[in-house]
Amino acid sequence: MIALIHWIAGVVVLAEALNKLERTQPCRRGLRPRERATEWLKAIAWALLAMGGAGAFITPFFPLQAPTFQDMCVVLGFALLIVRTRIKEG
Repeated sequence: MIALIHWIAGVVVLAEALNKLERTQPCRRGLRPRERATEWLKAIAWALLAMGGAGAFITPFFPLQAPTFQDMCVVLGFALLIVRTRIKEG
């Protein structure tokens, strides 16, 4: 059950992270230094979440270490925040 929840949550996190990463523009012209730093931090954070989601996604297909309860909780927490935001937006 933990593996299934981990996988589904990973798919949600990966999809949202790739969506947000596509919209992040840290090299856009006209940004002030603070805005540029914020965009870079956002891009790095979404890239890390995309890698984590991708790891959760591929875990069942490769002989990797099984997800722990802690792994599942972290990925599921992010997935629930993403779903909550989408529901809130309508």
